[in-house]
Amino acid sequence: MKLHLGILLAYLLPFGVLAQSVQLARNGHSPDTNVSSTRSLTLAERHVLPLFGEVSKTSAQIEEEIRFLSDVDKTFGSRDEASQFFATRGWEYLQEGQLDTAIYRFNLSYLLNDKNIEAYWGLGVICYQKEKLPDAERMLRKGVDLAPDNVALLVDLSTVELKHYALVSEAEDLQEADRVLQHAVTLDSTYAQTHYNLSLVEYYRGNYAQSWEYLHNGRKLNFSLFNFEFLELLRAKLPDPQGFFK
Repeated sequence: MKLHLGILLAYLLPFGVLAQSVQLARNGHSPDTNVSSTRSLTLAERHVLPLFGEVSKTSAQIEEEIRFLSDVDKTFGSRDEASQFFATRGWEYLQEGQLDTAIYRFNLSYLLNDKNIEAYWGLGVICYQKEKLPDAERMLRKGVDLAPDNVALLVDLSTVELKHYALVSEAEDLQEADRVLQHAVTLDSTYAQTHYNLSLVEYYRGNYAQSWEYLHNGRKLNFSLFNFEFLELLRAKLPDPQGFFK
């Protein structure tokens, strides 16, 4: 079972508090990845970096991959099938909180099929959980490039943009989140998290009546995702125009 970012957003609304304690680098790789600038990464280190660290392969890594692919070809009907198998294992390890093991499984999924969006999606979720938002955005965008009409993936990307906006208040993050969400809602207006995220976009813009409208849309579609902390923040700005929350 996948753990997508939209579900996590309800528990990670920072609203300024978290922004004071988390430092981010908007551009470039995470600190773990940057270790490659000073020395060569070991195989074990490459295994637990998204897409194996996105650095040039060593001869040892190439030999390891050849052996792995040979074993896969003997065991599975196709490499696409094997890619999906390892992606599924990655989601399972992610759910169990074994993030490094999950990264390696998603990396293997990517190695077997670099068009498998599940690999990028899973790595994006892990980077998000590790508070490595630039990496999370980069991974999810790779998935969106392959599947531009995947609504759940689009909404997860918007969640990363919204989280980063809450931390550093860069207008481009809010604009991009809105652009992605507007595309998502045209594809499927019944996906509840799209409306919840749009409600947050309008809250940040100060459009509280519009924020309420999107919040009610989300509530009607899936109340289990409703965030009462956000409700109180919005009520403090503007009482519910519909009078549902009194």
